[in-house]
Amino acid sequence: MSARLLVAGVGNIFLADDAFGPEVIRALDDRPLPSAATVRDFGIRGLDLAYTLLDGYDTAVLVDAAVRGHTPGTLSLIEPELPDGSAGGPPPEAHGMDPAKVLALAAHLGDGPLPRVLVLACEPERVPRGDEDITPGTSATVRAAVRQAVAALHTLVPALLADPAATPALRRPDESTGPSTAGVRPAGTGGAEDRQRTGTPVPPPPTARSSADV
Repeated sequence: MSARLLVAGVGNIFLADDAFGPEVIRALDDRPLPSAATVRDFGIRGLDLAYTLLDGYDTAVLVDAAVRGHTPGTLSLIEPELPDGSAGGPPPEAHGMDPAKVLALAAHLGDGPLPRVLVLACEPERVPRGDEDITPGTSATVRAAVRQAVAALHTLVPALLADPAATPALRRPDESTGPSTAGVRPAGTGGAEDRQRTGTPVPPPPTARSSADV
């Protein structure tokens, strides 16, 4: 049986560069991924994504904007530590689209383990201020990163369909000197947050087993 893989765009199209995930999914219409992969734009529908993660996928690739302190437009491939759903207390928040909260909600709702989750993240250049309710339009830097992300997914997805445990190295000529990262800035040179608010973005998932900037 072939692996089941989900590519999920997440983000708010009305909050500047937070639209990165949906823009990547839209760009894939012109350059489709292999038909074995399920490609969906979830926008800010966190509950919908949480239930979809429980639908028997082997791997899920979330495509998102995330403030990580890199040069705007830098793409990062992150594998977050997944919650196991065994913690007590009230159920996680079911609103918004903070990936960490979505994963916690999915773990709470499901009876078994979550699929392997990778996050293809882009460092934003334009992040709305707290007093801005709507800031449509991505920066030129992030629009260039959308094209880079489409190319990255065309490397990632076939490898993950062949082996869900694989972590393809999406390295390009410009590499950082860090021990576990390799970076490239998209031509022309930009976070995970609760997409139903316009305040300061919260950090991406708290820990990562491995990461690579592409």
